[in-house]
Amino acid sequence: MAEKRTFKDVARHIIFDSNTVPSKLFDLGLIGAITLSVLVVMLDSVEPLHQAYGRELLMLEWGFTLIFTVEYLLRLYVASSRLRYARSFFGVIDLLSILPTYFSVFMPGTQYFLVMRFFRVLRIFRLLKLVTFVKEAEFVTASIRASGRKIMVFLFFVLVMVCIMGSLMYMIEGPENSFRSIPEGIYWAIVTVTTVGYGDISPQTVMGRFLAAILMIVGYSIIAVPTGIVSAEMTSMQNKRGQKNFCRTCPLAQHEDDALYCRHCGGLLVRNHPVR
Repeated sequence: MAEKRTFKDVARHIIFDSNTVPSKLFDLGLIGAITLSVLVVMLDSVEPLHQAYGRELLMLEWGFTLIFTVEYLLRLYVASSRLRYARSFFGVIDLLSILPTYFSVFMPGTQYFLVMRFFRVLRIFRLLKLVTFVKEAEFVTASIRASGRKIMVFLFFVLVMVCIMGSLMYMIEGPENSFRSIPEGIYWAIVTVTTVGYGDISPQTVMGRFLAAILMIVGYSIIAVPTGIVSAEMTSMQNKRGQKNFCRTCPLAQHEDDALYCRHCGGLLVRNHPVR
């Protein structure tokens, strides 16, 4: 005789699994509610709509918040490890997606932080079983992490350069041309080197414009450097994937031909060719 399932078992299966029709319907309904709740917050920020339908939008906002509050408490109740769920990425996002509405009672305006509910839509990867996309995202993340030191050195060089250029521009242009201090000169240098160019501060002298032209040209090359660094790391990792053993979690790690587990994370290595 089959063991009778409790409410907690059924709820855990529907909420945390995605292999049955009820669990898929639950995830789809949740994603739909999240999308509608964020749309309500966006519409409430439009002043004419807020003036005309502010009361109705507020009621909808609180309605969605109460639904998500019940869902969060239910997730805590049915979770096999409540602390583990509460400290997980989705657990933290689930909590942060309901707190702004309650905080808005004491601090008006905080309800607009509810747009972070869109992070919860990431559960669609689990629903559609897009595991391959998740693994590729991990590959890109590992590439950026591996390039971290090189990018930090490069950013330090850029920071030194904009400080020098901003100071020079303050000396050349001066307060009479809107460069009232060295920090404002550094601000202008950052805006220029990133090719944003707000135009609120601009050099007027010949020497200042010459210096600005050099900085603009340098800015285009600066944008390409981090991209090249990350691309080189990605190519290197892809080549390592062609080796006999590689780890999906730590693609940078070097492993012996007869190794079975990653020496960094302990994960099982993937073998492209059988060991003879």
